[in-house]
Amino acid sequence: MNVLVVEPDYAPYEKEIDGLNEMQATVGGTIQAIYPYEEQVAVVCNDDGIALGLPFNRSMEGGYGGVFGTFFVCGLGEEDFCSLTPEQMERYKQKFHHAEILIGAEGNEAITMKVSPKQRSQPDQPPRAPKPPER
Repeated sequence: MNVLVVEPDYAPYEKEIDGLNEMQATVGGTIQAIYPYEEQVAVVCNDDGIALGLPFNRSMEGGYGGVFGTFFVCGLGEEDFCSLTPEQMERYKQKFHHAEILIGAEGNEAITMKVSPKQRSQPDQPPRAPKPPER
């Protein structure tokens, strides 16, 4: 399935994930799905992100506060996760474009400061071959 991966401090990127093992590898452990939006999408994160001391990533609406560690956004099928539509992919890329610094919290509301994200080259891409010298 085609998902949007969001890492702390970085701009989000698209990734193809296949199966539970790849989901767990992406978030670095046992997965937990949260549903902060009315739209049929899930935010899938590490279930133990805070306990493991993972870095703060992004704030979430709906009383979820924030997510610690890498997460991905995927669509919801009738019985399981599925790919995001192209429109959802663009919408959530824009939503999570800015990285966030956690300043504090008031109840379940994270108080953050949005900052410019670092850019990561696409994972699983072979490094580019060096350019041949010009003659």
